[in-house]
Amino acid sequence: MKQAFLVFLGGGLGSVLRYLISKPLNPLSQNFFFGTFLVNIIGCLLIGFVLGLSSKGNLLSYNSTLFLATGFCGGFTTFSAFAFEKHYFLKNGDLLNFAIYMISSITIGILAVVLGIWLTKYTQ
Repeated sequence: MKQAFLVFLGGGLGSVLRYLISKPLNPLSQNFFFGTFLVNIIGCLLIGFVLGLSSKGNLLSYNSTLFLATGFCGGFTTFSAFAFEKHYFLKNGDLLNFAIYMISSITIGILAVVLGIWLTKYTQ
């Protein structure tokens, strides 16, 4: 039950932070959902870093990893908004921004995870 509470708490904190960051950066009048893009990339970097630390043995406890990776990063990043925004571009016939957003989100997201893991090489 303690682990479920940690995930719940981390997810709530991540969701609130996502809202505070993405709300002012995501006006639908623009051609790019920068707020969602930003939180998803930051979340990818953070989860790479957290899981990199976790894999190094005793740098993060199991409970800390649950709180940060499953809870916080799970609440902070958002696949549903990402999918909706792709639908928005398609519905409006904006294939160029659809392609740019899709390719950049996936590519930069994966690179951010790799960077996060790489950064843990220099931690004790």
